[in-house]
Amino acid sequence: MKQPIILLFAFVMALGSSAQTYRFDFTDSKKPKTDYIRVNPNDIYTPEKGYGYDFPEAAASASNHPFFFSVAVPDGNYLVTAVVGNKKAPGETTLRAESRRLFFENEHTKKGEFKTYKFVVNKYSNEINLGDSARYIKKGSRNKPNWDEKLTLEFNGDMPQLAYLEIEPTDSVPTVFISGDSTVTDYDVEPYASWGQMIPRWFTDQVAFANYAESGARLDSFRERGRWDKLLSEVKPGDYVMIEFGHNDQKLKGPGKGAYYFYMTNLKEYLDEVRSRGAYPILLTPTRRRYFDDEGRIKDSHEDYPEAMKFIAQKENVPLIDLQEMTRVLYETLGVEGSKHAFVQYPAGTYPGQKEDLKDNTHFNPYGAYEISQCVVEGLKELNHPLVEFIREDYQTYDPANPDSFESFKWIECPFIEITKPEGN
Repeated sequence: MKQPIILLFAFVMALGSSAQTYRFDFTDSKKPKTDYIRVNPNDIYTPEKGYGYDFPEAAASASNHPFFFSVAVPDGNYLVTAVVGNKKAPGETTLRAESRRLFFENEHTKKGEFKTYKFVVNKYSNEINLGDSARYIKKGSRNKPNWDEKLTLEFNGDMPQLAYLEIEPTDSVPTVFISGDSTVTDYDVEPYASWGQMIPRWFTDQVAFANYAESGARLDSFRERGRWDKLLSEVKPGDYVMIEFGHNDQKLKGPGKGAYYFYMTNLKEYLDEVRSRGAYPILLTPTRRRYFDDEGRIKDSHEDYPEAMKFIAQKENVPLIDLQEMTRVLYETLGVEGSKHAFVQYPAGTYPGQKEDLKDNTHFNPYGAYEISQCVVEGLKELNHPLVEFIREDYQTYDPANPDSFESFKWIECPFIEITKPEGN
């Protein structure tokens, strides 16, 4: 019994210092694997212990028995190695992290078979260290797993399994920071989703994604709320910064506002600040809203904001992904009725407490977010961008004019459900 005690002591001591490598054994073998901490079913996360199963009540309420495991670690990138499988039973496991960031989906293991999956998670708290003093991000009313002291992993699927887990800090990979609004942000609740939390699915463990986007944000309010300063405090030379705004910026009216003045001035400041830190910006025009005309074509609803972004991208020689155009093709291909499958459109009674139909034409469900994440990948490929080097081998060429079938898309929902519409529209 001495080895687990020594390991636990070392683990607790590490929490107050720099990031360490942590190894956990979830098997029912008589002795834990050498240098691994044995995790028992009753090891619930507490700040004092610094690791353990998290959100046990929520997980217990789901029929497929997903589980969450959290480890208290400093901000940074972490290489996660998960060995999935079980000696006694087959399994199907989906691996997600923090607020439902997707890494591997519906991975099958036979009885007695074990498979190893590696991915990098960027963990961040709401503390901003920029300048002489620390301050904190305004997180809003929801307590998001993204903005806390721990790295949280979600093991979901028809029969989720986990044998061994290793969490190792890594400084050797570039980070792709994502800034934007409700069409981009990480949602920690069903049935909402965004391309920002699906995009890690398509990339190897040689790159990390840090999604700082926030519902309702404009370029100016994103800065006012501290999100942009948090990003600037973490970005380093060689990183990338994706910038997608426009949905909420166009609602800001009055003297001195507008696409070709206030919006473009803010964009220019963002680009300058990213470049001054040795990082590389990528602009993305805003995704379309689901607004059809009588002929089944998507109507323009972003005024001249996409064109303003294209103008400054050309002037500043910044790569641009035209999600405005790709999502138009996607929605028109799906059609007036079929496109509802890509948005939060559900009849009353689909979710607990839902007394009215959900008819959201701006925010995506997991299927829509999944499809648009592939549009982003294709945009990078069209640019011949350096990030293309990190695309996973199982990624197949995507065409928004020939989207994946909604009927064949499989998403196992997490236990967290909220039907309140996000800020912004």
